[in-house]
Amino acid sequence: METITNLTQSLIKSSVKPEQWKPNVTVAAIIERDGKFMMIEEFSHGRLVYNQPAGHLEEGESLFQAVEREVREETAWGFKPEMAVGLYMHPSPSSEVTYLRICFSGSCYDHHPDQPLDDGIHKVVWMSPEEIRQNVDRLRSPMVLSCVEDYLAGNRFPLEYLKHQLR
Repeated sequence: METITNLTQSLIKSSVKPEQWKPNVTVAAIIERDGKFMMIEEFSHGRLVYNQPAGHLEEGESLFQAVEREVREETAWGFKPEMAVGLYMHPSPSSEVTYLRICFSGSCYDHHPDQPLDDGIHKVVWMSPEEIRQNVDRLRSPMVLSCVEDYLAGNRFPLEYLKHQLR
């Protein structure tokens, strides 16, 4: 009897698949004007940090829709993605979450200055590349500077490389 019980338990354990690991997909926007980059100053884990306008991809959205929405919510500006800058993967040191960031460059239009910004957003600031580098300890993640450096290095690829097949 004990052998049958052990065999049954082994079969049950072997048929239960562990949950598949998946990164959290985020999008970010590089917006340059007069040699400065639009950044947001936001509260994260109890401290004030700098980030590009960025956030999570939501179910049913394309990557383009996600970055347009995030820029609008965090800066009150419309955003038109024009090129992709890169893909970045970063395991968060403060949690077991790994982020997969798709960074876009593009331009802003249609500012709504009276629009309230997302919770946690302190303000929108424009920073030179040197100011961003000088504040590396205040960046939300290493991906922020990587995106800027890649953009400055001329890394771009056409949006047509990103395929969307939504329901």
